Amino acid sequence: MAFVKNLFDKNFIEYASYVIRDRAIPDLEDGLKPVQRRIMHTLFEVDDGYFQKVSFVVGRTMKYHPHGDASIYGALVNLANKEIFIEKQGNFGNKFTGDGASAGRYIECRVHPLAKEFLVTNPNITHYVPNYDGRSTEPEVYRAKIPLALIMGAEGIAVGMSTKILPYNIKEVLEAEIKCLQGKKFKIYPDVSTGGLIDVSNYNDGNGKIVTRARFDTSDEKKIVITELPVDSTAKELLDSIDSAYKAGKIKISSVDNFTTDHCCIEIKLPRGVYTKDVVDALYAYTDCEKSISCQMLVIKDNMPVAMTATEIIKYYADKLTLIIKDELEYERSQLTEKLHIRTLERIFIEERIYKKIEAQKTQEAVIKAVYDGFKPFKAELIRPITDDDIEHLLQIPIRRISLYDINKNRAEVLAINNRLKEIARLLKDLVGCAVTYLEGMIGKFKGMDVKRHTEIAEFNAVDVKAVAKSDRSLRYDDKGYLGIGVSGGVEVMKVSPYDRILYMRKNGIFAVTDVPDKLFIDKGMWFCQIAEKEIINKVLFTVIFRDPKTKYAFIKRCRIPSWIMNRDYFIAPDGMEVLHVDTREKFTFTLKYEKKPRVKILEEQFKADDYEEKGLKTQGVRLCTREVESIKVDNEQLSLFN
Repeated sequence: MAFVKNLFDKNFIEYASYVIRDRAIPDLEDGLKPVQRRIMHTLFEVDDGYFQKVSFVVGRTMKYHPHGDASIYGALVNLANKEIFIEKQGNFGNKFTGDGASAGRYIECRVHPLAKEFLVTNPNITHYVPNYDGRSTEPEVYRAKIPLALIMGAEGIAVGMSTKILPYNIKEVLEAEIKCLQGKKFKIYPDVSTGGLIDVSNYNDGNGKIVTRARFDTSDEKKIVITELPVDSTAKELLDSIDSAYKAGKIKISSVDNFTTDHCCIEIKLPRGVYTKDVVDALYAYTDCEKSISCQMLVIKDNMPVAMTATEIIKYYADKLTLIIKDELEYERSQLTEKLHIRTLERIFIEERIYKKIEAQKTQEAVIKAVYDGFKPFKAELIRPITDDDIEHLLQIPIRRISLYDINKNRAEVLAINNRLKEIARLLKDLVGCAVTYLEGMIGKFKGMDVKRHTEIAEFNAVDVKAVAKSDRSLRYDDKGYLGIGVSGGVEVMKVSPYDRILYMRKNGIFAVTDVPDKLFIDKGMWFCQIAEKEIINKVLFTVIFRDPKTKYAFIKRCRIPSWIMNRDYFIAPDGMEVLHVDTREKFTFTLKYEKKPRVKILEEQFKADDYEEKGLKTQGVRLCTREVESIKVDNEQLSLFN
């Protein structure tokens, strides 16, 4: 058993780690999940400027992603609809209506030109690892220059944790990163292309919640037009919620027409006598026109799940951008230095006619030695010491190129290289300035694209469904002992709404709190029934008169009901006692009738309820007398306690 337990624990931990890091949670470095990263790697591989069939891209991606084509196809469509990485052609679905994409064989895609700008694919800068079968290599993570984790957004559920990152406006994110690099304060909030309104009062920089609403056009008092969708909603979901609310009788509408295409347009017509002001709050309360979304920015950082804020992610990317620019400049400098070295070797080799010295040599070793010896007088002009690879390069120069060698062209190229090296040296001294310039250039490239804010930041309180609900249903109690809104006949106890809770008390003194019942057996002779709101129940002073079945002594207890647990029975009198009377009046009188005994003339006694103090619900009560009580008579008896 110990072996099985250890094996289970080991396998479960490995599985949980795999789901967290390789399936559900995006990596902070590039904002991508593994399947998305592999799709982008494939698109970069097959990129020739033309559109490719999505089915072809999915098939090529399978050699990197061992989880089937369906997951790849779904991820590719979602990624394309972000409109950041992938250019699409064909029907990729509709984010407004919720319609799905066409089959992969009917739609095409290609890598977006801007994706090449902010994803570093150079294998000398981005680390590549073998794929799952070792036949190819793929990026471990891309080094992204902009905060894609925020721009894209993400949602995923792993073992014991989940992430929910709402997308941000790309222009606002880059402007915030510029401010961060310049040491200025910044604030950013989510933005989705479907518009709507959001209240970010409790957003907590990405780890709280937002309240989002649809935008209404109520210029016509007999018609409501939904022009923008709430965050994370489609027209289909909105229509379903409106239909459900209408069927449940929670909203009054005449008809709903959906004209949504590339923007939201849902027309809600109202019946006679109902106006927009009467329906707007109900739409917010009972449909998805208003909803609350909880957010958590959980990402993989340094191979571990970490909860971060939007501000922390911006700062992380600001620091990372300067490092990426530094690595790119240093790599370019090394390449240019190597190129300058090669051009210098070629110039000396041709201008000083070193190639002539190899004509008389008989062996390969002698040829190489002659070249080495020929460069000795020019050692000071070389960028670095000459190597065998350098000599191999020189020996492969064709005679035609030597005879047509242009010294002026070589000098111009060398001058350009040196100028660029000087510029790189200057840029390396001001990496923050380089990063700001890069980001400003990226913002300039978005001209002509739809990068304006779509979602409006607003302040509003979530509509309380209880406040909107109307108390228009009759709670009835019949002579058979049934209580509920589905009871026919009997007496109407009160008007209730579907969201009320009811406190009722049986004739045996047991009380409970429940949701408004459709039809619930209470028993005959119910003492009390009221809407269970503390501010209402706390005002009620209960007077309970009960008798001990063994001694037949009578007791009185005056108390209030301060709290309760739903659907749980409570005794207002001690368990086992016989309840004689329950009253809610502050003052009343009652008469106890005693059992007849020899030589006892006084057979009844009158009491005032207000002579006894109010005590706690759990008290045992105060004994009224030391004689056996036969019955009770209450003066001006409260015939009905139903309020």
